[in-house]
Amino acid sequence: MTRPAQPGPTSQAMPDDASAIFSVVVPVYMQWHLVPALLERLERQTLPAARFEVILVDNGSPQFAPPDRLPANARILRCDTPGSYAARNLGASQAKGDWLVFTDGDCLPASDWLAGLDRAAADADGDSLIAGAVVVVAQSARPGAAEIYDVVKGIPQQRYGRRGYAATANLAVPMPVFRKLGGFDSKRFSGGDADLCRRAAAAGHALLYAADMRVDHPARTTWQEIATKARRIKGGQLRAGSASRRLMWLTRTLVPPLRGAWAFLRDRRHPLRHRLVAILVLMRLWMVELVEALRLVAGRTPERR
Repeated sequence: MTRPAQPGPTSQAMPDDASAIFSVVVPVYMQWHLVPALLERLERQTLPAARFEVILVDNGSPQFAPPDRLPANARILRCDTPGSYAARNLGASQAKGDWLVFTDGDCLPASDWLAGLDRAAADADGDSLIAGAVVVVAQSARPGAAEIYDVVKGIPQQRYGRRGYAATANLAVPMPVFRKLGGFDSKRFSGGDADLCRRAAAAGHALLYAADMRVDHPARTTWQEIATKARRIKGGQLRAGSASRRLMWLTRTLVPPLRGAWAFLRDRRHPLRHRLVAILVLMRLWMVELVEALRLVAGRTPERR
């Protein structure tokens, strides 16, 4: 069941000219304390505020704590169906824009983020999805092992794009294409972004990459945070998709992540010490994934955080 939350300020009037309108959709679950920083970045956008709206969708947070003040072009909805993709679908159903622009509550868009999308959209054919850069940034002057791992691993959106998918931390989809595809698979807790992109490709819609359409993603700093993410991703791999695809992911889970370790070792953008630390964390996370796979095979509930 989905229902609107307490109404916030209504979106300001949208222009009547031919300029594209963007609907920024952000699912929020237990991260309302991070939303003010996101809204501050969105208020700094060089694209005029009249050309975009912001839709925050609370996904049944146990403690709903919205900001004291919302920008005039922002509003809050509530989605009681668990899962960020269900929340994104609800936000999309209420959106007024020509484009749906997805990001997350813990992301920090650059001031020209939407202007970069506007340029990319003007050059695109109108039927293509557009993914932007996601830069994982350290939060500490002397990061610990978990934070080092998250920075080294990163979110390599351009590489993802070459493989046919992109993360919803920075993904724009034309509204007609989103409706044609039926939106995200709302039953997924992870991997719904890759699923949508692959269905779009199968329907003939390209996925483009716009390097100057950037958001920063603060690195996770604790073992609990990165282990929880690993468990959520494993749930998306083993509880969704075709039987053959789930079997493939289960088989991959049983194999040590040597390819990932080799990729870390070769990534000379980071100090050697950081690369070695990231490899050790990667191997430890493999143990977490093995245990999680056994738990899921036993019929337990997937992680959603």
